[in-house]
Amino acid sequence: MTWFILTSLLAIGLILVVAEIIFVPGTTLVGIIGLIATIGGIYYAFISFDPQIAWVILGLTLLLNFSVLFYGFRSGVWKRFALKESITSRAFDDRLLGLEIGMEGKAVSDLKPIGKAEFLERIYEVKSNSGLISVGSKVIITKLENNTIIVNN
Repeated sequence: MTWFILTSLLAIGLILVVAEIIFVPGTTLVGIIGLIATIGGIYYAFISFDPQIAWVILGLTLLLNFSVLFYGFRSGVWKRFALKESITSRAFDDRLLGLEIGMEGKAVSDLKPIGKAEFLERIYEVKSNSGLISVGSKVIITKLENNTIIVNN
């Protein structure tokens, strides 16, 4: 029964530490519980066996844990779970197609300083550089930057 408890504690500790590294990195809770289980197993070995056997168990546990971790990092097991691509697209990239600086339009809402204006029979959200612009006023595009249409009247 003593060997069963010892191997169970050490195996659970090893499994939780490996799970922390591969499956749930960054949480540290699983790794800490695994480390506590491993330390508990080593402590149990020291109180249940002769010191020579307990030191051998400690050495074998450290060797096994480090070799499993080393093999896990070396073989690239975690690469199966890692994100390999990044999102490079942006929303509304083609929103400003057809618009040019100097183009005239009409405010369809009050611009305080943000509102809506109509250009080329389409309604766009615009930003006013000149403060309040009343609905129905003529507006002119002065800048197109970062998907923002900046207008003046």
